[in-house]
Amino acid sequence: MRLTLSRPTQWLQALREHLAMVLGLGLLATLCLSWSPIALVLHHALPRRWGQAVGRRVATACFRFYLGALRAACGCRFDLDALDGLAGQGPMIVVANHPSLLDALLLVSRLPNAVCIMKAGLMDNPLFGAGAQLAGYVRNDNLLHVILQCRSELRKGTQVIVFPEGTRTTDWPMNRVPASIGLLAVRSQVPVQTVLLDFSSPYLGKAWPLWRRPELPLRVSARLGRRFEPPSDARTFTDELQSHFDQALKNAQVASANPCPSRPPPTSS
Repeated sequence: MRLTLSRPTQWLQALREHLAMVLGLGLLATLCLSWSPIALVLHHALPRRWGQAVGRRVATACFRFYLGALRAACGCRFDLDALDGLAGQGPMIVVANHPSLLDALLLVSRLPNAVCIMKAGLMDNPLFGAGAQLAGYVRNDNLLHVILQCRSELRKGTQVIVFPEGTRTTDWPMNRVPASIGLLAVRSQVPVQTVLLDFSSPYLGKAWPLWRRPELPLRVSARLGRRFEPPSDARTFTDELQSHFDQALKNAQVASANPCPSRPPPTSS
Protein backbone atom coordinates (compact mmCIF):
# COMPACT_ATOMS: atom_id res chain seq x y z
CA MET A 1 0.00 0.00 0.00
CA ARG A 2 1.32 3.42 -0.96
CA LEU A 3 1.69 6.37 1.40
CA THR A 4 -0.47 9.43 0.72
CA LEU A 5 1.67 11.93 -1.22
CA SER A 6 1.13 15.54 -2.20
CA ARG A 7 -0.22 16.07 -5.71
CA PRO A 8 3.08 17.38 -7.20
CA THR A 9 4.92 14.44 -5.64
CA GLN A 10 2.32 12.05 -7.07
CA TRP A 11 2.84 13.56 -10.54
CA LEU A 12 6.61 13.19 -10.26
CA GLN A 13 6.27 9.62 -9.06
CA ALA A 14 3.88 8.79 -11.91
CA LEU A 15 6.30 10.37 -14.42
CA ARG A 16 9.17 8.36 -12.99
CA GLU A 17 7.18 5.15 -13.23
CA HIS A 18 6.13 5.85 -16.83
CA LEU A 19 9.75 6.54 -17.80
CA ALA A 20 10.85 3.34 -16.03
CA MET A 21 8.26 1.35 -17.98
CA VAL A 22 9.36 2.78 -21.33
CA LEU A 23 13.03 2.30 -20.52
CA GLY A 24 12.55 -1.24 -19.22
CA LEU A 25 10.44 -2.54 -22.08
CA GLY A 26 12.42 -0.61 -24.69
CA LEU A 27 15.77 -1.90 -23.47
CA LEU A 28 14.55 -5.49 -23.42
CA ALA A 29 13.19 -5.20 -26.95
CA THR A 30 16.43 -3.61 -28.13
CA LEU A 31 18.58 -6.34 -26.62
CA CYS A 32 16.45 -9.12 -28.09
CA LEU A 33 16.17 -7.56 -31.54
CA SER A 34 19.91 -6.83 -31.65
CA TRP A 35 20.79 -10.42 -30.76
CA SER A 36 18.18 -12.16 -32.94
CA PRO A 37 19.87 -11.76 -36.36
CA ILE A 38 23.24 -12.75 -34.91
CA ALA A 39 21.69 -15.76 -33.19
CA LEU A 40 19.98 -16.77 -36.42
CA VAL A 41 23.29 -16.78 -38.29
CA LEU A 42 25.10 -18.65 -35.52
CA HIS A 43 22.29 -21.22 -35.32
CA HIS A 44 23.04 -22.25 -38.89
CA ALA A 45 26.82 -21.64 -38.87
CA LEU A 46 27.97 -23.30 -35.65
CA PRO A 47 27.88 -26.96 -34.64
CA ARG A 48 24.88 -27.51 -32.41
CA ARG A 49 26.89 -28.06 -29.24
CA TRP A 50 28.91 -24.88 -29.70
CA GLY A 51 25.87 -22.87 -30.67
CA GLN A 52 23.94 -23.94 -27.58
CA ALA A 53 26.85 -23.01 -25.30
CA VAL A 54 27.16 -19.58 -26.91
CA GLY A 55 23.41 -19.01 -26.88
CA ARG A 56 23.05 -19.84 -23.19
CA ARG A 57 26.01 -17.73 -22.11
CA VAL A 58 24.83 -14.74 -24.11
CA ALA A 59 21.31 -15.08 -22.68
CA THR A 60 22.70 -15.08 -19.14
CA ALA A 61 24.95 -12.08 -19.84
CA CYS A 62 22.20 -10.08 -21.55
CA PHE A 63 19.64 -10.69 -18.81
CA ARG A 64 22.19 -9.86 -16.09
CA PHE A 65 22.90 -6.59 -17.88
CA TYR A 66 19.19 -5.89 -18.26
CA LEU A 67 18.43 -6.46 -14.58
CA GLY A 68 21.44 -4.33 -13.65
CA ALA A 69 20.09 -1.52 -15.83
CA LEU A 70 16.70 -1.77 -14.10
CA ARG A 71 18.45 -1.50 -10.74
CA ALA A 72 20.47 1.54 -11.75
CA ALA A 73 17.92 3.47 -13.77
CA CYS A 74 14.59 2.42 -12.27
CA GLY A 75 15.40 1.67 -8.65
CA CYS A 76 14.29 -1.96 -8.93
CA ARG A 77 15.63 -4.35 -6.32
CA PHE A 78 16.45 -7.94 -7.22
CA ASP A 79 17.51 -10.41 -4.55
CA LEU A 80 18.56 -13.44 -6.56
CA ASP A 81 21.61 -14.59 -4.60
CA ALA A 82 19.87 -17.82 -3.60
CA LEU A 83 20.07 -18.97 -7.23
CA ASP A 84 23.84 -18.60 -7.54
CA GLY A 85 24.62 -21.85 -5.76
CA LEU A 86 22.49 -23.91 -8.15
CA ALA A 87 24.66 -23.28 -11.21
CA GLY A 88 27.40 -25.67 -10.12
CA GLN A 89 25.21 -28.41 -8.68
CA GLY A 90 24.78 -30.48 -11.81
CA PRO A 91 21.69 -31.55 -13.73
CA MET A 92 18.34 -30.91 -12.11
CA ILE A 93 14.85 -29.72 -12.93
CA VAL A 94 14.32 -26.21 -11.58
CA VAL A 95 10.61 -25.66 -10.99
CA ALA A 96 9.32 -22.14 -10.24
CA ASN A 97 6.04 -20.32 -9.82
CA HIS A 98 5.16 -17.87 -12.58
CA PRO A 99 3.78 -14.55 -11.28
CA SER A 100 5.28 -12.26 -13.97
CA LEU A 101 6.66 -11.99 -17.49
CA LEU A 102 10.07 -11.39 -15.93
CA ASP A 103 10.37 -14.84 -14.34
CA ALA A 104 12.39 -16.62 -17.03
CA LEU A 105 14.79 -13.69 -17.25
CA LEU A 106 15.42 -13.84 -13.51
CA LEU A 107 16.33 -17.54 -13.53
CA VAL A 108 18.36 -17.51 -16.75
CA SER A 109 20.38 -14.52 -15.49
CA ARG A 110 21.84 -16.77 -12.75
CA LEU A 111 21.84 -20.20 -14.44
CA PRO A 112 24.25 -20.08 -17.39
CA ASN A 113 23.83 -23.73 -18.41
CA ALA A 114 20.06 -24.01 -18.36
CA VAL A 115 17.32 -24.52 -20.93
CA CYS A 116 13.72 -23.36 -20.58
CA ILE A 117 10.60 -25.18 -21.63
CA MET A 118 8.88 -22.47 -23.68
CA LYS A 119 5.53 -22.02 -25.34
CA ALA A 120 5.72 -22.82 -29.03
CA GLY A 121 4.37 -19.35 -29.82
CA LEU A 122 7.31 -17.72 -28.04
CA MET A 123 9.77 -19.97 -29.85
CA ASP A 124 8.35 -18.63 -33.12
CA ASN A 125 8.30 -15.02 -31.90
CA PRO A 126 10.79 -12.75 -33.77
CA LEU A 127 11.76 -11.11 -30.49
CA PHE A 128 12.80 -14.30 -28.66
CA GLY A 129 12.73 -17.15 -31.17
CA ALA A 130 16.19 -17.03 -32.73
CA GLY A 131 17.98 -16.73 -29.40
CA ALA A 132 15.86 -19.48 -27.85
CA GLN A 133 16.52 -21.85 -30.76
CA LEU A 134 20.26 -21.19 -30.64
CA ALA A 135 20.32 -21.92 -26.89
CA GLY A 136 18.44 -25.19 -27.47
CA TYR A 137 15.32 -24.31 -25.50
CA VAL A 138 12.48 -26.82 -25.61
CA ARG A 139 9.15 -26.27 -27.34
CA ASN A 140 6.15 -27.34 -25.27
CA ASP A 141 3.82 -28.35 -28.11
CA ASN A 142 4.42 -32.10 -27.78
CA LEU A 143 4.73 -33.83 -24.40
CA LEU A 144 6.76 -36.78 -25.69
CA HIS A 145 9.18 -34.40 -27.43
CA VAL A 146 9.49 -32.33 -24.23
CA ILE A 147 10.32 -35.38 -22.11
CA LEU A 148 12.82 -36.83 -24.57
CA GLN A 149 14.61 -33.55 -25.21
CA CYS A 150 14.72 -32.60 -21.52
CA ARG A 151 16.05 -36.03 -20.60
CA SER A 152 18.72 -35.70 -23.27
CA GLU A 153 19.79 -32.28 -22.00
CA LEU A 154 19.85 -33.45 -18.38
CA ARG A 155 22.12 -36.34 -19.30
CA LYS A 156 24.57 -33.78 -20.72
CA GLY A 157 24.63 -31.96 -17.37
CA THR A 158 22.20 -29.21 -18.33
CA GLN A 159 19.63 -27.79 -15.93
CA VAL A 160 16.02 -27.54 -17.11
CA ILE A 161 13.82 -24.61 -16.06
CA VAL A 162 10.10 -25.37 -15.85
CA PHE A 163 7.13 -23.15 -15.05
CA PRO A 164 4.53 -25.87 -14.48
CA GLU A 165 1.58 -23.46 -14.34
CA GLY A 166 1.86 -23.12 -18.10
CA THR A 167 0.91 -19.45 -17.92
CA ARG A 168 1.27 -16.64 -15.41
CA THR A 169 -0.50 -17.21 -12.11
CA THR A 170 -4.24 -16.56 -12.18
CA ASP A 171 -5.37 -18.76 -9.27
CA TRP A 172 -3.41 -17.56 -6.23
CA PRO A 173 -1.12 -18.76 -4.78
CA MET A 174 -0.40 -21.02 -7.77
CA ASN A 175 -2.31 -22.53 -10.66
CA ARG A 176 -2.85 -26.27 -10.63
CA VAL A 177 0.30 -28.21 -11.46
CA PRO A 178 -0.39 -30.58 -14.38
CA ALA A 179 0.38 -34.28 -14.20
CA SER A 180 2.89 -33.84 -17.04
CA ILE A 181 5.44 -32.29 -14.66
CA GLY A 182 5.30 -35.45 -12.56
CA LEU A 183 5.78 -37.59 -15.65
CA LEU A 184 8.79 -35.49 -16.70
CA ALA A 185 10.35 -35.83 -13.25
CA VAL A 186 9.82 -39.61 -13.13
CA ARG A 187 11.25 -40.18 -16.60
CA SER A 188 14.23 -37.86 -16.06
CA GLN A 189 15.30 -39.27 -12.67
CA VAL A 190 17.14 -36.16 -11.48
CA PRO A 191 16.51 -33.99 -8.41
CA VAL A 192 13.76 -31.38 -8.64
CA GLN A 193 14.60 -28.03 -7.04
CA THR A 194 11.72 -25.66 -6.33
CA VAL A 195 12.19 -21.89 -6.56
CA LEU A 196 9.76 -19.39 -5.05
CA LEU A 197 9.55 -16.01 -6.77
CA ASP A 198 8.12 -13.13 -4.74
CA PHE A 199 7.15 -9.73 -6.19
CA SER A 200 6.25 -6.60 -4.25
CA SER A 201 3.47 -5.92 -6.76
CA PRO A 202 1.79 -8.00 -9.49
CA TYR A 203 3.72 -6.09 -12.19
CA LEU A 204 3.47 -7.82 -15.59
CA GLY A 205 1.31 -10.53 -14.08
CA LYS A 206 -1.63 -11.99 -15.96
CA ALA A 207 -3.94 -9.15 -14.87
CA TRP A 208 -1.38 -6.38 -15.47
CA PRO A 209 -1.46 -4.88 -19.00
CA LEU A 210 1.91 -4.59 -20.71
CA TRP A 211 1.76 -0.79 -20.96
CA ARG A 212 0.62 -0.17 -17.40
CA ARG A 213 3.30 1.59 -15.37
CA PRO A 214 4.94 -0.29 -12.49
CA GLU A 215 4.77 0.63 -8.84
CA LEU A 216 8.31 1.63 -7.85
CA PRO A 217 10.42 0.53 -6.21
CA LEU A 218 9.74 -2.94 -7.58
CA ARG A 219 11.20 -5.59 -5.27
CA VAL A 220 11.75 -9.15 -6.46
CA SER A 221 13.30 -12.05 -4.59
CA ALA A 222 14.02 -15.69 -5.35
CA ARG A 223 13.98 -18.27 -2.55
CA LEU A 224 14.98 -21.90 -2.74
CA GLY A 225 12.20 -24.20 -1.67
CA ARG A 226 12.22 -27.93 -1.13
CA ARG A 227 14.46 -30.15 -3.21
CA PHE A 228 12.75 -33.38 -4.19
CA GLU A 229 14.70 -36.54 -4.84
CA PRO A 230 13.97 -38.25 -8.18
CA PRO A 231 10.38 -39.47 -7.77
CA SER A 232 9.02 -42.87 -8.63
CA ASP A 233 5.30 -42.04 -8.81
CA ALA A 234 4.14 -39.15 -10.98
CA ARG A 235 0.77 -38.55 -9.31
CA THR A 236 2.16 -38.54 -5.77
CA PHE A 237 5.00 -36.24 -6.77
CA THR A 238 2.64 -33.79 -8.51
CA ASP A 239 0.42 -33.60 -5.42
CA GLU A 240 3.42 -33.03 -3.13
CA LEU A 241 4.79 -30.35 -5.45
CA GLN A 242 1.46 -28.51 -5.51
CA SER A 243 1.16 -28.70 -1.74
CA HIS A 244 4.67 -27.38 -1.22
CA PHE A 245 4.20 -24.37 -3.49
CA ASP A 246 0.78 -23.53 -2.06
CA GLN A 247 1.98 -23.63 1.53
CA ALA A 248 5.29 -21.86 0.97
CA LEU A 249 3.73 -19.03 -1.06
CA LYS A 250 0.90 -18.55 1.44
CA ASN A 251 3.37 -18.41 4.32
CA ALA A 252 5.40 -15.76 2.50
CA GLN A 253 2.27 -13.71 1.84
CA VAL A 254 1.27 -13.78 5.49
CA ALA A 255 4.80 -12.90 6.67
CA SER A 256 5.28 -10.04 4.21
CA ALA A 257 4.91 -6.51 5.51
CA ASN A 258 3.92 -5.37 2.03
CA PRO A 259 2.00 -8.32 0.53
CA CYS A 260 1.49 -8.55 -3.20
CA PRO A 261 -2.20 -8.44 -4.11
CA SER A 262 -3.56 -11.02 -6.48
CA ARG A 263 -4.68 -8.33 -8.93
CA PRO A 264 -3.36 -4.82 -9.54
CA PRO A 265 -5.37 -1.99 -7.96
CA PRO A 266 -6.88 0.59 -10.33
CA THR A 267 -4.76 3.60 -11.19
CA SER A 268 -5.23 6.72 -13.25
CA SER A 269 -2.97 5.50 -16.03
